[in-house]
Amino acid sequence: MLTVHARPGKPQQGLLRAGKLVFPCALGRGGIVSAKREGDGGTPLATMRILSGYFRNDHFAGARRTRLAMTTIGPDLGWCEVPDDRNYNRPVRIPYGASHERMRRDDRLYDVCLVLDWNIRPRLRGRGSAIFFHLARPGYTPTQGCVAVSERTMARLLPLLSARTMVKVVR
Repeated sequence: MLTVHARPGKPQQGLLRAGKLVFPCALGRGGIVSAKREGDGGTPLATMRILSGYFRNDHFAGARRTRLAMTTIGPDLGWCEVPDDRNYNRPVRIPYGASHERMRRDDRLYDVCLVLDWNIRPRLRGRGSAIFFHLARPGYTPTQGCVAVSERTMARLLPLLSARTMVKVVR
């Protein structure tokens, strides 16, 4: 179990606890929210399972040292974020007609990107998409609703994670 809570006085930053270890993390620009909606920038107040992950083999080959199912990010991998699209909150092959997020990013935030089971089954339109556990920007600036950690922290956690690992976001 990974437990995440907001840092006192900094609702867009958090602390992630893994057993006795505690790491800084970034949260959504909307802080932790109990009624998650598409585009609100909130990190859902929820317990979410890590389903699988994606990684850039050319930037983070260490992602193979995990028990999670990991897929290499190619140039044609995207994630649909349009609530009315049939592939909402699912990976898509780009170019794709509806609005989507490109998984192969220049800013390297998704060099390791773990998919959390938020709004996966069932998928409810407008409840939020692409809630990931990924790499943080310098200074732990806010995400769009994800939980993000440093590259060093991710490398330390990956060997400990499996498809049974839960990420519990609390207040």
